[in-house]
Amino acid sequence: MGIISWIVLGLLAGVIAKVLLPGRDPGGLIGTTLIGVAGAFLGGWISAKLLDRPIQKEFFDLATWGAAIGGSLVLLIGYRLLFGNSRD
Repeated sequence: MGIISWIVLGLLAGVIAKVLLPGRDPGGLIGTTLIGVAGAFLGGWISAKLLDRPIQKEFFDLATWGAAIGGSLVLLIGYRLLFGNSRD
């Protein structure tokens, strides 16, 4: 996958993570993209190193999407733990 594919995957994974964990978070589209892209890399690393399941280089691979969304959820939860959850 190219860099544009990773950015698109990260954006979509970040949006899915925010849908699964609703709340008001600062950052908007750029924050969502950064959390998603970083989550995609984190999820891929965890999948390859800890679960011994390397990520495929295909955009529509279910394991790639699962790892990206899972990594985004981990980063979003960590972000909320560090900077507070503003559900008001």
